[in-house]
Amino acid sequence: MLVLLNHWTGFIGLLVVLLGTMEAGRQIGLRHVRLDPEWDNRGITTIESTLLALLGLLLAFSFSGAWSRFDNRRDLILREANAIGTAWLRLDLLPGPAREQLRGDFRRYTDLRLADTRESAGRPGVGMEAVQAAIWSQAIVAAQGAPDGRIAQTLLPALNEMFDIATARYQVTQAHPPQVVFVMLLVLLLVAALLAGYGMAGSKRRSWLHTGCFLLAMLLALYVTIDLEFPRRGLVRVDSFDQLLVDLRAGMK
Repeated sequence: MLVLLNHWTGFIGLLVVLLGTMEAGRQIGLRHVRLDPEWDNRGITTIESTLLALLGLLLAFSFSGAWSRFDNRRDLILREANAIGTAWLRLDLLPGPAREQLRGDFRRYTDLRLADTRESAGRPGVGMEAVQAAIWSQAIVAAQGAPDGRIAQTLLPALNEMFDIATARYQVTQAHPPQVVFVMLLVLLLVAALLAGYGMAGSKRRSWLHTGCFLLAMLLALYVTIDLEFPRRGLVRVDSFDQLLVDLRAGMK
C-alpha cells in the first residue's frame, strides 16, 4: 500500500486499473444487452447500492481509525517534548557537578530522539537504552547524595515519564490495521468499479463525468486514509511537530 504514497505512478496505476475494470464491466453489460434487449438492471442497481454502502462504511471506519492514530502521534510528540523539558528543569534541584553531568547526557538523549524521529519515525535507535540507563543511574546517585530527600521524589518520576513516552511513541508508530484490511478495501473497490461499469451498460453513451467523479472520489478517500496511517511518507505529515523537540534542544544551554 505504501507504493501509493511513495510514487505517483502507484496512484496513476491504480487509476488505470480501476478505469479498465469499469470498462470491462461495461463491455460485459453491453454483451448482456445484445443477448437480451429487454434486460432490466433494477436488481443489479440494488446490489451496486449495497456494495457501495459497504465500501463507504469500511472507508469511513478506516479513515476514522487513521485520523485517531494520526492525532495520537502528534499528541505524543508534544507530550515527549514537555516531559523532556520538565525533567531538564528539575535537574536544577541537583548539586552542581551531578547536574552538569546529567545535562550533558540529556543533550545527547535529545539528539538521539531527534535522529530517531527523523530517520525511523520514533523508533529507539542504537545507544538509546545505554543513554537512558546512564541518566537513570546518575540521577539515583545524585538524588541519594542530595541534602533534600524530596529531590528523588521530584526528579525520578519525571525521568520515568520521559522514558515511557519514548517507548509509547515507538509503539504507536507500529500500530496499523492488518494488511488484509487494505487488501479488502482494494478488492471491494475493484468489484464496485466492475459493477458500476456493468450498470452503465444500459446507457448508449459512456458518461465520463460520472466515471471520473466515481474514480476520483474513491481514490482520494483511499489515498488520504493510507496517508494518515503513514504520516512520514506522504503529503499529510507530523514533521512540523518535530520542531518542538528542535526548539527544546536549542534551549538546552
